[in-house]
Amino acid sequence: MFIQYFCIKRINDTLENFEQLGVHKDLIKGLNELGIITPTDIQAQVIPLLLKSNHDLVGQAQTGTGKTAAYGLPLLHRIDPKFKEVQALVLCPTRELGQQVAKQLFKFTKYTEKIFTEAVYGGPQIERQIEALKRPTHIVVATPGRLIDLVHRKAIDIRNVKTLVLDEADEMLSMGFKKELDEIFGCLPKVECKWLFSATMPQGIKQIVNEHMSENAFRIEVSGRNVVNQNIEHQFLICEEGDKLHILMQFLKSEQQNRGVVFCRTRAATQKLAKQLAAKNIAADGIHGDLKQIERDKVMRAFKNQRLQVLVATDLAARGIDIEGLSFVVHYQLPDKDEYYTHRSGRTARAGKKGVSLCLVTSAEKRQIFHYEKVLRIGFTHIKQVR
Repeated sequence: MFIQYFCIKRINDTLENFEQLGVHKDLIKGLNELGIITPTDIQAQVIPLLLKSNHDLVGQAQTGTGKTAAYGLPLLHRIDPKFKEVQALVLCPTRELGQQVAKQLFKFTKYTEKIFTEAVYGGPQIERQIEALKRPTHIVVATPGRLIDLVHRKAIDIRNVKTLVLDEADEMLSMGFKKELDEIFGCLPKVECKWLFSATMPQGIKQIVNEHMSENAFRIEVSGRNVVNQNIEHQFLICEEGDKLHILMQFLKSEQQNRGVVFCRTRAATQKLAKQLAAKNIAADGIHGDLKQIERDKVMRAFKNQRLQVLVATDLAARGIDIEGLSFVVHYQLPDKDEYYTHRSGRTARAGKKGVSLCLVTSAEKRQIFHYEKVLRIGFTHIKQVR
């Protein structure tokens, strides 16, 4: 398969502004109001490419690098507001990410001709979403399972979709959506552009690219050192398993009012740690697979509204969390997969801010840190104690 490769780079150390990238002035007004003035690296590379062609595109982009605007702005350019049909699909792994993407697209279009976006996802009653889709809808942001359900019920017509976006494609695969993705690709007879974005490129993503992307697809290849956000300071501290809670408490004390996410590998560990922190008067709660959706939503609302300082989470439960202003990520237990470290650490240092990713490891786990350095091409600082 022939793929045209492009490397993200700065030109004369100065990134173009959005007008120079070709973004419509009415969209720029919306960006300015959101405080989005200077394009990120991936936006500077992707936006002009997608505005000028109908090519498929594979983009490697860590969360927090601005990829929603990178694909969202060209996507909005492709919408004909007068054509009252679904013209674009954005697939996301979780309801949280889907809601955030739909909200961003809505904000971008504040000063443009009305473009209607609807988010559909599992959890809420499907009947409400079916009613909402009866209104004129140009863009649908969906989780794969709910979209397939709506298609089977004939509650949504995606036959006129011309642009398909897969956001955080590796997460969708790790959550078991391969079958649904294959079916969705087969339901789009008029699709002209397929844009896939993924923080990592495991074998499953390469398979999707080979099966469903065109042979002349562009690929935006972020250099290895930029796959993990450069604004993240990666640290590790060696300790005994029984000392982790005490060290975590010291770290949280040093962070004062700063907020962040603490990751555990299992549901049981997440539940236990959340209770331990709450017992020590830390404003903390946990999310994991055993929670009902209404309970999960309650915890996430409290975290977003800053009533919680710390969210304790498993990897799958934290998928799609996109909250600005998080100062740290703590790996209380190391993840099962290398790409999970990338997803975890990407929860901090968003929108150009700095952040810390701290691993609490035993002596036997130290080799895993060296493995991350080699495979993910990032540097860790060995700290002896919490500052």
